[in-house]
Amino acid sequence: MWSVLNSSMRTLVLRQKFTIDAIRSLHTTAVCEAARKGTREKARKKKVKVEVKKVGFIPHNERDNKLNLQRENKHVDDSWKQISTDNCYVGKYYRWPVYSVADAIQCHRETHHPSMYNEPNAPLIAHVEMNMKGEKATRFVDNFQRMAMMPHKFDHGEERRILVFTKGNDEIAEARQAGATLVGGVELIKDITNGELLLTDYQYVIAHPNILPELVALRGLMKRKFPNPKSETLGTNLAEMIQRFADGVSYMANKDEHQQDFGLITTTIGTLNMDAKHLEDNLCSLLKDINSVRPKREGRFITRVLLKSPPSREQLKIDAFLYVPEMFVKSSGGSQQKSVKNTKVEEDDDDEVEKKQAETAVN
Repeated sequence: MWSVLNSSMRTLVLRQKFTIDAIRSLHTTAVCEAARKGTREKARKKKVKVEVKKVGFIPHNERDNKLNLQRENKHVDDSWKQISTDNCYVGKYYRWPVYSVADAIQCHRETHHPSMYNEPNAPLIAHVEMNMKGEKATRFVDNFQRMAMMPHKFDHGEERRILVFTKGNDEIAEARQAGATLVGGVELIKDITNGELLLTDYQYVIAHPNILPELVALRGLMKRKFPNPKSETLGTNLAEMIQRFADGVSYMANKDEHQQDFGLITTTIGTLNMDAKHLEDNLCSLLKDINSVRPKREGRFITRVLLKSPPSREQLKIDAFLYVPEMFVKSSGGSQQKSVKNTKVEEDDDDEVEKKQAETAVN
């Protein structure tokens, strides 16, 4: 009897525990019970059909303008900022300090000392920013690649093989003495046509104008390597051209993909172990070569020049306008003509006055 009673009590306790623990997870609402009045009507009103508005064709230039609204202007103008009076300051609140080339080189030499980076022969890199606007407001200067002659040589780490086409014993001797890899005339043209000589073995091709009529036969094979005055590969001064391509610095100006009026050139002008004056001469030669392709418009073409030397991330600003003119002023031909005309009129008036004075004196 007692065993039956205990077993019944145990089952009762178990049932009570089950109902207490699981009551929170049980759904007590009846299935057939309807929602409150107005609930379904509110749900229907929320399900409003969203109309998709058709957008017409947007021109590509307008699309770019919308994207460019969020991009930062890459032309740095800090002229509105104050000049720091202390040697320790937060850079973004003040103007960039302007160094002389000698001081900038000395700063890089200190950071590349054996006690720090231990790179005394590190390359010195010129970072040149440009305003690529053309003569018209809607035109921009195209990307260009040039070779700047360096007055002081340094190891650029490139293998440059130069092929020279010319006639005459004097021109051939001059080219060989200047350091050309291969020099010749009509016989070289025949070898290239027959396939005995490959143009791909030479990085640069230079020619004298005296062989240009025969050289036209290779225009299809040379393509962009064909000598022309614009690329400074066609001329009478073979020694200077060979020296330019053998010891010069190759650089390329590239426009920004999203900001067409911003151009950038990054090239090496020497190494830190060179004399500071020699590095300054190389930089001056580079800036003059870049400035030679500037468009005929008012305003700056070169906007900013920085000197860098990896592995350091330090960039030092220098005054580029000590070596090239800052502004381009169009020659006012009309005003000159006007002044000439005025002087002529004045001379005619003077002659008439003299004639009148002579007549009165005679009378």
